[in-house]
Amino acid sequence: MNWTDRAILLMVRPHGEASAIVEVLTPSHGRHAGLVRGATGKRLRGVLQPGNIVDIEWRARLSEHLGMFTLELVDARAPTLFDDPLALSGLGAACAMASLTLPEREPSPHIYQAFDILMEQMAHIDVWPALYVRWEAGILRELGYGLQLEQCAATGTPENLTHVSPRSGQAVSAEAAQPYLDKLLTLPGFLRAAATPFEKGDVEAGLALTGYFLERRVLWPVDKQLPEARERMIERLRSTGHL
Repeated sequence: MNWTDRAILLMVRPHGEASAIVEVLTPSHGRHAGLVRGATGKRLRGVLQPGNIVDIEWRARLSEHLGMFTLELVDARAPTLFDDPLALSGLGAACAMASLTLPEREPSPHIYQAFDILMEQMAHIDVWPALYVRWEAGILRELGYGLQLEQCAATGTPENLTHVSPRSGQAVSAEAAQPYLDKLLTLPGFLRAAATPFEKGDVEAGLALTGYFLERRVLWPVDKQLPEARERMIERLRSTGHL
């Protein structure tokens, strides 16, 4: 059996003396792992960097086998971020989240496309943190746990939505939220409407919102936690005043 696809490298784990198990995200075959021989060699060391875009071929005798990857570099995105610790932390968090939350071998074209756009914007610190939050919200939607932010859960109004119910994931208007402010999650403006500029505190609120539902609906049921790479990203953003 074999297939070919475009892929974003997510994880590289050493295997034996010269090989590696490589995990990628593809539009047509989802999150997928395979063995790469000669991974420590000079030709592949620079290619096998999380965030790089590759053309990949997978071969295996049976579909349930790990299989072998052969790959060719398309876009070396990782090296362009080596001098930007903030962007590297964002890339690391995104790779870790994709590896942790996305089901294996299920097509993920929308998540792949959103990841690609996120990486394209990693050089722009005023843009990518909000895109990252939107990308996590997209993972929730892809997995069937999408936030419902079109109208207030209590009144049905689409106006002045400021919070989210931690139980239902539905938006709540400012008026309906008043008696329950200590129990609700803040809804940042840029998640309500794409054209809304984000203000100070919005990214932190967005990360708290998506993190809450990713933990409780996706990770905790399978005894997993949010990855350390995500917390490192948040700490870097906080220390540099970008939350």
